Amino acid sequence: MERIVFVYTTYPSTVEAEQVGRALIERNLAACVNILPGMISYYRWEGSIERGEETVMIIKTRASQAERVSTVVKEMHSYSMPAILVIPIESVDQAYLGWLLAETEISRG
Repeated sequence: MERIVFVYTTYPSTVEAEQVGRALIERNLAACVNILPGMISYYRWEGSIERGEETVMIIKTRASQAERVSTVVKEMHSYSMPAILVIPIESVDQAYLGWLLAETEISRG
């Protein structure tokens, strides 16, 4: 049985996250995206400690489509090096799994 994954990434704005999230849904690369604005990030970049306000996006998709999702995120992202983390899901409700798999069929759409 196909496994599902979450792809975690962040954006500098909710608007950008929504544009990418909608594109992923339209292309059947994700069944759902969760967009969570209002995150504060601290990180080291080019030798300095930076603070940024970001929006988190969690993309729910098939493991077999994670690479395609990552490619679209990179192509559409304004960051030169976006965080893209693929997180395996250990357990999922079977009804939800069926819905997610149906919504991410390649031939769909």
